[in-house]
Amino acid sequence: MASGEKQEAVFDLIKSMTKAEKRNFKLYATRLAGNQEAKFIALFDCLDTLEEYDEGKVLQKCPVKKEQLPNMKAHLYKQILVSLRLLGVQHSMPIQLREQLDFARILYDKGLYRQSSKILEKTREQASATQQHTILLDVIDFQKQIETLNVSRGMASLAESFHRQTADICRQIENINTLSSTALQIFSLYQKLGYVRTQKDLDLIDQYFRPRLAVYTERSLSFLERFYYFQAMAWFHYIRHDFVRCYLYACRWIALFDAHPQMKPLMYDNYLKGYSRLLEGLFLMRKYHTLVDTLARFERECREIGSVNENAVVISRQIIYTGHIHRCFLEGGFREGIRLVEEVETFLRKHSKHINLHQKMLMYYKIACLYFGDGNYSKCMEYLARITGTKDPQIRRDLQCYAKILNLIASYEAGIDYNLDYQIRSVYSFIVKMNDMQEVQREMLAFLKRLNSIYAHNLKDELRVLYQRLKPYENHPYERRTFYYLDILSWLESKITGRTVGEIIREKFRREQRKPLAERDV
Repeated sequence: MASGEKQEAVFDLIKSMTKAEKRNFKLYATRLAGNQEAKFIALFDCLDTLEEYDEGKVLQKCPVKKEQLPNMKAHLYKQILVSLRLLGVQHSMPIQLREQLDFARILYDKGLYRQSSKILEKTREQASATQQHTILLDVIDFQKQIETLNVSRGMASLAESFHRQTADICRQIENINTLSSTALQIFSLYQKLGYVRTQKDLDLIDQYFRPRLAVYTERSLSFLERFYYFQAMAWFHYIRHDFVRCYLYACRWIALFDAHPQMKPLMYDNYLKGYSRLLEGLFLMRKYHTLVDTLARFERECREIGSVNENAVVISRQIIYTGHIHRCFLEGGFREGIRLVEEVETFLRKHSKHINLHQKMLMYYKIACLYFGDGNYSKCMEYLARITGTKDPQIRRDLQCYAKILNLIASYEAGIDYNLDYQIRSVYSFIVKMNDMQEVQREMLAFLKRLNSIYAHNLKDELRVLYQRLKPYENHPYERRTFYYLDILSWLESKITGRTVGEIIREKFRREQRKPLAERDV
């Protein structure tokens, strides 16, 4: 498997290139080879035309022997990277700064110390302004090296200045490392388990993470320190169900970039992720108007800035699709949401290498919920099967649980209830094994298990009893997480009243919009 992945590395790299990058490579390669018919150019053209990597087709189309192919691909891979680096100098500040360091080194080796120092000073200013700490350390270290060649009266004070700068940068790097690691740990925990489920979970999260975050005073932090601090705090409150604080830290996350616009192009991916937390928090708080306004502002900004890189394109589209689906959930506009599905599927296929399995499964679950809300239970089950049929540990445990429960309900609604008892036992066993059983789940499974023994004329009464049992959990600190995934109460109302889930949610939405603005929005 590993060798296959290695073989396809150059193919994947070519497929990730834009038209401009391919054109630039062809110009670079032609100059390099001095011959338009160079073998590695022919290999590039061949791989560029293939939809899937096929070594047999490559050998047929290219003037390359099988034993030459590995070396040829390695050479091509390196030359593409060189051409991309040359192109990246125009757009990437880190690459520009590294290039300036290389220039300074060349001048130093030629004994042109003054010229080298001049470049280093300019590079130091740029690195400091753009928070490129590791490059800044390299620059200062190089400046020290040059200064040892100059014996002057100001040497002692200069040495002290270098020492202070280095110590300050190292302190910042240490803080950045701690904060970024903390944010990643919280995110990894969420990807594995989901939200906290019990008071015990909450206590463990608080005991472990809160002391690590409490030591920082925001005012004393640099841009990067504050960014990772806001990121960690947003995730910390998100996993704890504290969406108000998550939203507030996401706002500060965005505001930080707005106050330092020079950092946006350098960290655009991270800027976008701030919007992801912002919009997710608004959805979970059911702040419809603020969500719609924020989503519109985000789309407008994405259009104005354009596609900075492939990662930015993928992240921004994911955020936009998710935002619109969430809007449809709040409105009860499931049919409108379904109109997006084909476009979303195309997007997922096109960018499959850039989207991890967890994100893909989460999108499938949202699509399944759209179809459920629209009453298309077979399509709902089709998308749920993509989740339940995947055994990869990347998939969040609670997402698997709720996918299985929703599949049970959809099976019942679709009239596929001949093996309902077996399905219920299977789901029950899975949830117990995952140690994820809560009262809402327990009540739902117990009800579904009794379905076959409930007489038709008693069904509505039983549904009302279940509704009354579940209603108190809607705002429960831990049980409410169930309602983030599936609006069970609206489904029960639809069964009791004989209306569709969409009608119930749309009615709730209209009722909510009639409230005074102060009661509706953040």
